[in-house]
Amino acid sequence: MEKLDLLEKIELLNAIGINLSIEKDHDQLLESILKGAMKITCADAGSLYLLKDDALHFEIVLGNSMGIAMGGKSGNPVTMNPVPLHDENGEPNRRNVVSCAALDNAIINVEDAYDSEDYDFTGTRKFDQATGFRSKSFLSVPMSDHEDQLIGVLQLINATDPENGGVIPFDLADEKLVSSLTSQAAVALTRKNLIDGLENLLQSLVKLVATAIDEKSPYTGGHCKRVPELTMLLAAAVNEAEEGTYAGVALTEDQLHELEMAAWLHDCGKITTPEYVVDKRTKLETIFDRIDLVDTRIEVLRRDAKIAGLQNNPPGDSATGESVDVASRLQELEEIRTFLRKANTGGEFLPPEEGQKIRALAERFTVEMADGSQQPLLSENETENLCIVKGTLTDAEREMIQNHIVATINMLESLPFPKHLRNIP
Repeated sequence: MEKLDLLEKIELLNAIGINLSIEKDHDQLLESILKGAMKITCADAGSLYLLKDDALHFEIVLGNSMGIAMGGKSGNPVTMNPVPLHDENGEPNRRNVVSCAALDNAIINVEDAYDSEDYDFTGTRKFDQATGFRSKSFLSVPMSDHEDQLIGVLQLINATDPENGGVIPFDLADEKLVSSLTSQAAVALTRKNLIDGLENLLQSLVKLVATAIDEKSPYTGGHCKRVPELTMLLAAAVNEAEEGTYAGVALTEDQLHELEMAAWLHDCGKITTPEYVVDKRTKLETIFDRIDLVDTRIEVLRRDAKIAGLQNNPPGDSATGESVDVASRLQELEEIRTFLRKANTGGEFLPPEEGQKIRALAERFTVEMADGSQQPLLSENETENLCIVKGTLTDAEREMIQNHIVATINMLESLPFPKHLRNIP
């Protein structure tokens, strides 16, 4: 192991700090912290713990002389149990040197674990007996964030003399250098956690909007969720292509993430589209199907025809031509009702002559309302809708649906996307 003077250690500390500031991968970040501390202090082994649920959890364990590598980028899971900060009675756990460093937020430097009376190294002794290793010097350094809240502990084991390979205690310079490193590491970890937290929040909000849009319509429900799934399958196929148009295309992780976010947001403008337009099942449907209003008006016309018939031909009088006219009128109104109900479905093309007939009915019949006012059998808007040649949407409603694309673009362009998501709009 190469011996480093103080200036070289400081230069190494600066280099590690720079790498920590740009590292994006969480596991690689943790590994860089521990390996950097071990290199600066010439430590043979070390562990990095992170605080979760009042316990210090092993995130990475390294041992050079024993060839141990667990956690981090090693691919080997950490098999050691977490170290609780408090026992089942809520009392502080002062048996373990790591928990004490965390509880007191203080550096603990132990020259020889076997001679220590302040901390319980029973587990360490059992480990040494089982492996033939000799754990001697320990340096436990807590890590705190920008709010001075504990986030973890860095522990180094067996400082080594580079000249003879012997195990020596960690000195004061080691304490200060590792303390400086853990401060930088805490900043890097906190920064990474904040970025990941904001990223997760953004993704959750994006999926929330997409889910809300899917929930708006039973006919298009699930569309906003399926598009990202299909998009990522296509992207994976592009990345795996070894021949053809996409053989030279390789999307990075950032590009894949950006593509997935864009897929989730591709229809966000639909949130501006009224539900009754998206779900319009019949020509007269808005919040409700207005064919029922037309039915009511026809029923009023039938009532008026019956009343007129009774007034002109009271009960007991012999049948006259007027009663025949009433029956004919009632039959006609029933046929009109049937005709308009069929036209309202929008299931087939509407022939031009039927469109003319609808307009003629709108002009021909008026209905006397309860206040004495006269209302046409069909309003202008109802006439326009019933005369739709194909489907159930008017030109204005179809434009309203298609306008969700413009709304999507306007909404996305108004958002200050970060650099790695700038191509979403």
